[in-house]
Amino acid sequence: MVSADQATDGYSAVFFVEGSQVAREMRANEFGAFLDGYVGLSDLAETDVRAVLVELSGDLRVQALVFFRIWFDEEGRADSHWNVPIEELARMGAKGPDMGGGAIRLVCRSQCPDPKFKEDLWDPDMTPGNNHFQAIRKAVEANSLKFRKMEPVQEENIPVLSEQAEDSAEREESAAAADRSRLAQLIREQRLRIKTLQSVHRDALSDIQREHRLEIQALRSDFADLEQKYERQRLSNEQLKKRLAERNEQYLTMQEQMAAVGEEKQREDSNAGAELLLLREQLERRQRELELRDEKIVALEEENHELSNREPPEDSIMDHLKRQTVFLVAYQPGVGHVTLPFKDIELYFSNPTAYAAERCGMNEPAYREWLEHYENPVCTHEGNDGKPCGEPILRISQPAEFRPGIDDRCEKHHA
Repeated sequence: MVSADQATDGYSAVFFVEGSQVAREMRANEFGAFLDGYVGLSDLAETDVRAVLVELSGDLRVQALVFFRIWFDEEGRADSHWNVPIEELARMGAKGPDMGGGAIRLVCRSQCPDPKFKEDLWDPDMTPGNNHFQAIRKAVEANSLKFRKMEPVQEENIPVLSEQAEDSAEREESAAAADRSRLAQLIREQRLRIKTLQSVHRDALSDIQREHRLEIQALRSDFADLEQKYERQRLSNEQLKKRLAERNEQYLTMQEQMAAVGEEKQREDSNAGAELLLLREQLERRQRELELRDEKIVALEEENHELSNREPPEDSIMDHLKRQTVFLVAYQPGVGHVTLPFKDIELYFSNPTAYAAERCGMNEPAYREWLEHYENPVCTHEGNDGKPCGEPILRISQPAEFRPGIDDRCEKHHA
C-alpha cells in the first residue's frame, strides 16, 4: 500500500501521532516493512495508532496528508487485514491548508474522497496549541529522516523592457486576484477547521452517547439485580411472616396446653393429696393390723413352743410313743410301711406326701407325678382334641424308676 520513500518528484513518510505531537517518524518503505509483517513494534502492542502519510516535494514542502488509523496486535505487528490505499487517497485528496508550498491535498475523516474508508481515518485538531498541522510542519522542517533537499532551479533574471504604458488598472486587478486567492485559501482552511470541529464534536458526542448507553445498561442491570433482590427479600419476608404466625399459634397453643396441664396438675395434686391422706390412713390401719398379727404370731409361736416342748400326759399314747413303748407305723406308696419317730409325727401329719417324697429322695412334684401314674396307670398323651389317650399301661412301682413322658405313655405314643 506504500511505495518507495522517494517518488519521481518528492518523498513519502509516515508519522505516528500521540496527542498533539509527532511521536515517531519513518520512511514509507519502513512502514511497508511493518505492513508486510517482517518486523514489529513491541511498544505499540494492542494499540490503535493514529498515523499520517506525508508526501513531500523535492524541496521538502508538504504536498499531501492522509490521516489514517492502524491497529497493532499483541506482538506489535500491524493488522494483517488492514488495507487502506493511502497513496491513492492522497492523490484524490481535496484542497487543504497552505503549509508553505501552497494548498495541500488533504484526506481525513471529515474530508474523505471514498466513504468506505471513512471509519479508518481520523480528523486533525486545528485548535491553537494543539494544531496537528503545525506539529507536522515542525517535524518536516526538523527533517529527522534526513531527506535530501533539492533546491529549486533559479530562473535567470534577464531584464526585459516593460511597457512603460502599463496602466494602474492592470496592477489593481492583479492585486485583487491575489487577495481573492488568499481569501479563498482562508475560507478553505476555515471550512476544514469547521469540518474537523464538527467531526470532533460528533466523535465526542458518540463517545458520550456510548458511555451513556453503557451507564444505562449498567443501571438497568443494577435495577434488575435490585428487583431480584427485592423479590427474594419479599418472598423471604413472607416466609418469615408465615413462620412467625405459625410460631405465634404454636406459642398460644402451648400456653393453652400449659394452662390446661397446670389446672389438671392442680386437680391431680388435690386428688393426690386426698388419696395420699386416705392411703396414710389405710397404711396406719394396716400397720396396726400387722402389729396385732405379729402379736398373735408371737403368741401362737410361744404356744406352739410350749405345746411342742410340753411333756405328754403320763400313760397317754404320746407318752408311750415318746418312751418308745408304742410305735406309730404309716404306709405311703413307693415307701411302704414307715415307723415314725416321735419327733417326725407332727411333720408327717402336716404333709404326708412331702414326707414320703423326702424319704424317696425326690421332690414333691416328681413324687406326685409318679403317684398319679401309680394310682391310675394309663397313657397320659393328649390328642389334637386335648383329651388324654387313657390306654392302660404297665405300672412302675418304684418312684425312682419312673420316667415322665416315657413310662406314662403307651407303645403307640412313645416319643
